[in-house]
Amino acid sequence: MGYRKLDERDIAYLKKVTEDGRVLTGSDISQDYSHDELGGVERAPEALVRVLSTGEVSDIMAYANREGIPVVTRGSGTGLVGAAVAIHGGIMLETTQMNRILELDRRNLTVTVEPGVLLMDLAQYVEENGLFYPPDPGEKSATIGGNISTNAGGMRAVKYGVTRDYVRALTVVLPTGEVVEFGGKTVKNSSGYSLLNLMIGSEGTLGVITRAVLKLVPLPGKTVSLLVPFADMEQAIEMVPVIVEAQIQATAIEFMERETILFAEEYLGKRFPDTRNDAYILLTFDGRNAEQVRAEYREVADLCLEHGAVDVFIVDTQERKQSVWNARGAFLEAIKASTTQMDECDVVVPRDRVADFIKYTHEVAGILNLRIPSFGHAGDGNLHVYLCRDDLAEDEWKEKLSLGFEMMYARAREYGGAVSGEHGIGYAKKEYLKEQLGDTQIGLMRRIKKAFDPNLILNPDKVI
Repeated sequence: MGYRKLDERDIAYLKKVTEDGRVLTGSDISQDYSHDELGGVERAPEALVRVLSTGEVSDIMAYANREGIPVVTRGSGTGLVGAAVAIHGGIMLETTQMNRILELDRRNLTVTVEPGVLLMDLAQYVEENGLFYPPDPGEKSATIGGNISTNAGGMRAVKYGVTRDYVRALTVVLPTGEVVEFGGKTVKNSSGYSLLNLMIGSEGTLGVITRAVLKLVPLPGKTVSLLVPFADMEQAIEMVPVIVEAQIQATAIEFMERETILFAEEYLGKRFPDTRNDAYILLTFDGRNAEQVRAEYREVADLCLEHGAVDVFIVDTQERKQSVWNARGAFLEAIKASTTQMDECDVVVPRDRVADFIKYTHEVAGILNLRIPSFGHAGDGNLHVYLCRDDLAEDEWKEKLSLGFEMMYARAREYGGAVSGEHGIGYAKKEYLKEQLGDTQIGLMRRIKKAFDPNLILNPDKVI
């Protein structure tokens, strides 16, 4: 679909609506706004608008809808699939200055925020008030609006669920400029179709989120992690369904390979507690008191040792916590720093197929002669698999990248898995989603898109 280019009249309107020099054009727009964290999909917007209110967003969307101008919304730009890249130019709405925490409601255990609030700032704020926001994606500098748009998960999803489970209400500006309220502070709602849940995970294609009411829970009184080394990855990952079957409620169950840990050590310039073994699982337990947590982690420690664990390290001192979790948080950046270019397979499979899938990635690496490190959330089957270019020529890299994705997504479908566990589809993974869902489901999604966005101006050509 063709879209009109912005002219001086359009820029004048944007400046009138926003004032205060919050409209940038041409060379005043940093190159950073032409891509997301991973790169690979690039195009600069014609105008960058740093919005401050629902009213501004509404005025701009109504104008763009009338004029046939494409619009894309961007938070911190930490995405990995090109979802917030302005591939048709047009207007980019940056929401990072809409960053106020508006209300803490202790009676209803909710917090109301603007979309530009950073995950790490929200987590700190509610914890200082004795409460807890459980979703814990790896990128703590991501915005809450971005987390909602991708239905981000993170490490604590095993026990607490994903972002969708904590969104009570949203204020949304539709592509037409209309402002609607989805959901509310009620705990239960069986009143018609859940448009709230349709908005969550829609990657900015159905509306612009300008306010969110989020559910909170009591802050756990005690948290302890276990770092458990194994002789090989297969043995480590096969431990996960054993733990799940034992009905021991871990907060997080992560897996990591020695190679990835070494990348993180080099990247951070800090030592990991143990790097002598090929594979590790990292488990976290939380609860109301130390006794409850101790009983759970001791049971898991014994279970791991019975099933071949080399050792069990208790991560309970501040020094050890920082060493382990700083390394885990740096895995993506560390792998990125180790190569010239990379792309991610953010696949999710049933938990009992995680070991099979990781073994298959090693087979793919051998077949293609390509380096493919990985890590991920073993407890919920969400794997982060990275294909690294290293010194490959452009043509050879593209060919191997395409073939690698085809092989791994085909195997994920065979296992009953899905293209993305938490990073979304965006622009980069559209074709793989079509292969997974088929014509009927994609057709339904396109009709939903058309119902929300009749002129197809909001984040066009993303997801579907």
